[in-house]
Amino acid sequence: MSRWRRRTTAAGEPLPPTRRNTEFLLLVFAVLVPVFAYANVGLARHGSIPPDTAKYGLGLGLLVLIAHILVRFFAPYADPVLLPIAALLNGLGLVLIYRLDLETPKAQAASSQLMWSAIGVILFAAVMIAVRDHRSVGKYAYLAAAVALFLMIVPVFFPAINGAKVWIRAGAFSLQPGEFAKIILVVFFASYLARTRETLMMIGHRFCGVNLPRGRDLGPVLAVWLASVGILVLERDLGTSFLYFGAFVVMLYVATARIGWIVVGLILISVGAFVVGSAEPHVHSRVQNWLDPFASIHAGLGPGQLAQSLFCFAAGGLLGAGLGLGHSILVGFAAKSDFILATVGEELGLTGIAALLVLYALLVARGFRAGLTAPDTFGSLLAYGLSAVLAIQVFVVAGGVTALIPLTGMTMPFLAQGGSSVVTNWALIALLMKISDRGRRPLAPIEEPVPLPEEVHA
Repeated sequence: MSRWRRRTTAAGEPLPPTRRNTEFLLLVFAVLVPVFAYANVGLARHGSIPPDTAKYGLGLGLLVLIAHILVRFFAPYADPVLLPIAALLNGLGLVLIYRLDLETPKAQAASSQLMWSAIGVILFAAVMIAVRDHRSVGKYAYLAAAVALFLMIVPVFFPAINGAKVWIRAGAFSLQPGEFAKIILVVFFASYLARTRETLMMIGHRFCGVNLPRGRDLGPVLAVWLASVGILVLERDLGTSFLYFGAFVVMLYVATARIGWIVVGLILISVGAFVVGSAEPHVHSRVQNWLDPFASIHAGLGPGQLAQSLFCFAAGGLLGAGLGLGHSILVGFAAKSDFILATVGEELGLTGIAALLVLYALLVARGFRAGLTAPDTFGSLLAYGLSAVLAIQVFVVAGGVTALIPLTGMTMPFLAQGGSSVVTNWALIALLMKISDRGRRPLAPIEEPVPLPEEVHA
């Protein structure tokens, strides 16, 4: 048998396509759609195309071009659909915020949202360049847990804004650390569950038909989760605590393949929601508003935010009133953030809402696909966790503004006003692309034995 081998090429066989040209064509579409929407808003409101339409298109196009070039160099086999969907949602969000800015000339938000989008692409680039292999992220699990808890504790020492203590505000600058913590916490969950997965599946105690792991195996991750949820309850940010809980349960189910965890999770979240909704005044008022969104009208106080949102969806009908022709600004101060979906419902109708939800569903599905093709357990769990964060956030926001569930104060990913949200979502997309790149790469070339020098001479 040969004592040394030489790596050879695959005998002239072509490597699989990277699909980067496909991604480029989809990006062109993802830029053109918001540009046409931007021009449509100007035509609808003023009868002319906004003079800065070309400037807006070039700015958005430059951002996605930079991201695309970086993907070509640092993740050439990444999923070609993830980046275009993120760019399209970000572009449409800028158009919707600009459209609502026309109703609030003294409170412009589109320019700052564009700046935050640029910072998000910078963070996307940083992840692309710094994270050469997604598996390296898993080495810092406990550091990630400490950083996530620190980020969630900091807002406790700042004043509450709109009933929740989740912001750090210094002058005109504001930041929501919990948005960054959600990704970092998923990294910790994925790393810990990847290491203890076998133990969690094989060793434990059976209780009420559910195999529960030993406390010392699940204890550390459960402690971090309980601490994070406890902090968020103190901050009255139950939407984010629900997001963490949902992602944790999904990752635990994926790691152990036991559906009992889903049942346990649903029971725990139902009990927790009932207790907190009954005891915490801020949450209790939201529950009451959900149960009777028209109570303020019956009391002669006019429609509240949720009632106004429902009126927007009703006015939009199947095809909507037309982009730029709605009155969703009547929702109030949260029209550009928590309730931006009401603008879509009124001006683009059920058709626009359905198209938007399909985009989100496709984004989540491609994230799950990255988890399926990931070559390692940590990468798989990380992709599932990040995708679950996106899916839960969309469900919670859409369910809240349509009165399916109580409002939680979260923002629609990429679409709503919120610098912290858009920045962290770009980082989330970068991680998913790095995982998909590793999973879609062709296998290493087949190594062929090379005869030893003495064998050649013989």
